[in-house]
Amino acid sequence: MQDQFDLLIDSYLSNQVGIAPGFLTAELSTGLQQNILQLQEDNLMTPAGIGNHEIKDVNQNMRSDKIYWLDKKHDNVFEKEFLQHAENFIEHLNRTCYTGINAYEFHYAVYEQGNFYKRHKDQFKNNSNRKYSLISYLNNNWLQADGGQLQIYQNNSMQQIVPHAQTAVLFKSDETEHEVMIANRTRMSITGWLKTV
Repeated sequence: MQDQFDLLIDSYLSNQVGIAPGFLTAELSTGLQQNILQLQEDNLMTPAGIGNHEIKDVNQNMRSDKIYWLDKKHDNVFEKEFLQHAENFIEHLNRTCYTGINAYEFHYAVYEQGNFYKRHKDQFKNNSNRKYSLISYLNNNWLQADGGQLQIYQNNSMQQIVPHAQTAVLFKSDETEHEVMIANRTRMSITGWLKTV
C-alpha cells in the first residue's frame, strides 16, 4: 500500500488536493459498504450537524447526509481494518512529511438521493485540531450522471472529483473550500480528519 500512500501525498504536494485510486482494497471497500447498509437497516445512521458541541447548526441548512462514527470498540473487522490502514497512512505521512499528526476521527457518511453538503471548510472556528481531511469513497460503478461529486474550490478555479469506490482524497482542513454536489443515487464514503491534539 506504500505506493498508494505516496500517490496520495505526491498528488497533494503537486495540487493541494491528493487523489489516490486504489487506496482501499476492493474487499475492504465492499465490507465497509456492507457495514453502512447494515447500519441503515438498524436505523443507527444519524443526521449530521454543523460545528462541534460548542457551536452547532441544528437546522441542517448546510447538509443533509447521515453519519455514524467509526470506533475500534465496535469490534467490527472492516472498521478495524480501515482504522489500521488510516494509522499506517498517518505513520507514513509523519515519517515522510514531518506533519506531527497524533490523532484522528472518522465517520461513515451516506447521501441519499437529493442530499448535499454546501460549500464549506472542515476546520472549526473555535478549534484548530483538524489539519488534513481524508475521504475514502465506497461507490461501485459511479457515473457522472449520478451526481454527488466532491467540488473543490481553489485559486479561483473548481475541480470535481467523482466518488469512485476505493479512491481516497486528501486536503488541508483549514484551507480547502469544498462541497458535495446533489446526489442522484445513494452515495457512501468514510470521511475523517487527521489531527494534532
